[in-house]
Amino acid sequence: MTRLPLPETLRFIKAPGRDAGADTGAVAGLVAEIIARVRAEGDAAVRDYTARFDGVTPDRIEVSAAEREAAVAALDPQTRADTEFAIANVRAFAEAQLGALSEIEVELRPGVHLGHRNIPLQRVGCYVPGGRYPLLSAPVMTLVPAAVAGCEEVIACLPPTAHEAMIAGCHLSGAHRIFRIGGAQAIAAMAFGTETVPPVDKIVGPGNAFVNEAKRQVFGPVGIDQLAGPSEIFILADHTGDPEMLATDLLAQAEHDIRTRVGLITTDAALAHAVLAEVEHQLASLSTAETAGQAWRDYGEIALCPDEATMIAYSDIVAAEHLQVHTEDAHGLSRRLRHYGSLFIGTNSSVVYSDKCSGTNHTLPTMGAARYTGGLWVGTYIKTVTHQWLTEEGVRQVAPPAARQAASETLEGHRRAAQLRLDRQQASPQR
Repeated sequence: MTRLPLPETLRFIKAPGRDAGADTGAVAGLVAEIIARVRAEGDAAVRDYTARFDGVTPDRIEVSAAEREAAVAALDPQTRADTEFAIANVRAFAEAQLGALSEIEVELRPGVHLGHRNIPLQRVGCYVPGGRYPLLSAPVMTLVPAAVAGCEEVIACLPPTAHEAMIAGCHLSGAHRIFRIGGAQAIAAMAFGTETVPPVDKIVGPGNAFVNEAKRQVFGPVGIDQLAGPSEIFILADHTGDPEMLATDLLAQAEHDIRTRVGLITTDAALAHAVLAEVEHQLASLSTAETAGQAWRDYGEIALCPDEATMIAYSDIVAAEHLQVHTEDAHGLSRRLRHYGSLFIGTNSSVVYSDKCSGTNHTLPTMGAARYTGGLWVGTYIKTVTHQWLTEEGVRQVAPPAARQAASETLEGHRRAAQLRLDRQQASPQR
C-alpha cells in the first residue's frame, strides 16, 4: 500500500486486503542477537543457529569440490542445458552493460585533469534463498554478474536444506566458494567473517524477513545491494487486454509467496471484471492455488482509471518491481513511465521469461524503492572512483579560489594547503 496520495478519479474493482509492507513481524531483536553471537563466536554460533532453525548440522559448512562436482553430475541433462542457457543470456547482457560503463579522464581547465575508474569489488557475498521451491535461476542472477564484473572472489551462502540442484547452480554460475548457511546467520557470517567464512565487501541477493533485516543491520561495515520485500507484479492494460493472459501472469507471480503483491491497472471496466472472474476460474485448477490464492485474496488489486494519464500516474505511485504493459501502443506508453524495477513491453514479454532465463536480472527493487533505484546488475559489483592530477598551470587555476574559500570559512589549515604549492611556484627562481 502506497503512502503517496492516490488520483482522485481512481477506484478499485478489487482493493488489497492487507499492506504487504507492514506484515514483516517483529524480527529485529532476534536478528540482532544472531548477528552479535556470530560476530563473537563465529562457526560455533553458525552451527548452533543452523541446527535451531534448519534442523540440521552439516559436517562441513563449506561445500567441497567433490560435492560441487557431484551436484552438477546429478542434474538431468535438460535441467543442466536450461541452466546453462540462462547463464549464457545473463552473462551476455551483463557483458553488454559492462561495455557501456566507460572510464573517463578530462582536462577540465588547463592543467586540471579529472577522471574516474571502474574498479570491481574484491570479495562479494551472494545470498541464495532456499525458498518454497528450488529456484534454479536464483544463483544465476546474483553470481554471474559478479563474475562478469571481475570480482576477485565470489562466495555463495544458501540454506543447508536447499535442493542439491541449487549447489550445482552456484557452481555453474561461477561461485568460488559455497557455504551451507542460511538466514540471518549467513548474512552475519559474510559481513564479519568466521573461522571458515571470509568477510566480504558487499552482500547481495534476496531472502526472507530475517535475511532482509540482517542486511539492514550489517549495512555500514559491509555494503548491501538493497532491502527486498515481497515480490510484486502490476500490469497496465486497456481495452485490448486479454483476460486469460492477464490472469495467468498475475497468478504466475502470486505463487511465489503468500505475501506477493499483484495488481492490474486498467482503463477498461469490462476487462477489470473479466480478469477478476478469470483469476478465480484459474485458481480452481492451479496446483499452487494455496499460495497464489492467499496472495490474491490478501494483496491482489484491480484499479480502474478513467484515462491513460491516470493509469500512468497510479503506476508511478506504485513503482512496481515488475511492470507489464498490455496496451494498444505498448512502446509509446512505456516511454511515459518513470518508476518500475523492470519493464515488460507488449503481450509477448512475460515476467516469467526474465525470472528464469531471458537475460535481464530478476533481483529488483520492491515496496516503492523503484522510485530511487534499479535492480541488481553488473554495476552493483563495481565501484566508480574519481581521481585528479594537476600540472603547475592547474595549481595556478585552482589554488587562488580554493584559498579564498578556505579563508572565508575560517579553515586556516585548508587555506595553507591550498596556497603552499602556489607560493612555491612563485618563489622558484626558474619561474
